[in-house]
Amino acid sequence: MSRLLKRILFVSAVFAFLASLFVLFIYLIPKPPVGEVEFALASLQEASKSKAQRYSKKQYVEAKALYDSAMAHWNIQNEKFILFRNYEKVKNFSKKSAEIAKKASKSSTKRSKNLVIVVKEKIESLNSLIVNVNKLFNLLPLPSEVRNNISNGRMLLRESELDFEKGEYLKAETKINKAEDLLLSSYKRTFDDLEEYFSSQPYWKKMVNSTIENTKKNQSTAIIVDKFARKLYIYQSGVKKYTYDAEFGKNWMGRKRLKGDKATPEGIYLVKTRIPSNKTKYFRALLLNYPNAEDIERFNKDKAAGRLPRNAHIGNLIEIHGDGGKGTDWTDGCVALHDSDMLKVYNLIQVGTPVVIVGSILDFNSIASNYNLKKIPRS
Repeated sequence: MSRLLKRILFVSAVFAFLASLFVLFIYLIPKPPVGEVEFALASLQEASKSKAQRYSKKQYVEAKALYDSAMAHWNIQNEKFILFRNYEKVKNFSKKSAEIAKKASKSSTKRSKNLVIVVKEKIESLNSLIVNVNKLFNLLPLPSEVRNNISNGRMLLRESELDFEKGEYLKAETKINKAEDLLLSSYKRTFDDLEEYFSSQPYWKKMVNSTIENTKKNQSTAIIVDKFARKLYIYQSGVKKYTYDAEFGKNWMGRKRLKGDKATPEGIYLVKTRIPSNKTKYFRALLLNYPNAEDIERFNKDKAAGRLPRNAHIGNLIEIHGDGGKGTDWTDGCVALHDSDMLKVYNLIQVGTPVVIVGSILDFNSIASNYNLKKIPRS
């Protein structure tokens, strides 16, 4: 074999060896998991589109953290000598990130749909509640705390509706939950207070029936005042002859306990004095014999038991008078009628006429039915 041929064979062998080494080198170089990383990124973007940051925040944050860890490890490996690189953690982090991102996307879509249903139902339910009890709330002398809660609840309900219309369901949920707490707690408290107030209804009914029976028996006249119905009735000989709208003290729900409480008393009274127009600023008036013996006894017991302040006074000067028709309760405890009605009553009623003032002639179940009231169990 010639020397030239030997050289050619040698060079060829060297090239073949180097080529083999190159191929082996290429084969041994660790391959970065580009596909897994790209899939993880696409999964995160899909979760983001489904608003997983809002509706499945915990899962989304975890998936994003895993993706960030994958990228951080990739950068660390890229700084190493090419043969010493190891992308196994990058691959595992990426796979786990994609898996959790997919779950977040699915969970977010489901929760978003459920949230729409739940928030919509709550908005409709609270609006229905307000419609049903609005008249009752306006009628009753509610404590300032309850009125403030109702006002704030209505405001939050409206804000929730606006957020819902914009598709801001999480904001709508937060506000509707607060509105629900305020409105339902106000409703429950009002319902319970009203139910307790009506525990006296059997006593009221007894007074009314007895008085009506006496007018029938004695062929006489009596006045019946129903505070809840906001009416003054005149009975003659057992028959209801006249009905007039009435207005009361600002704190009419309950017995009058002391002077200045702006409550209208409850009980059986008599017309003590007829007051003509030139002796009253309220057109005309019928002065009642409040306090009667029962009022005085109860006042003294409450004061002795410490249920009233030491310097409390029982008060007096409870009248049926004119200057009414204002559409609200405004007196210091008296019963106010429109002047035209007061004139008729004044001309009909004489000194000594019985006047029965009660919380309601109807029982609580009838009132609850009329106002569509239902007891809500305390949570």
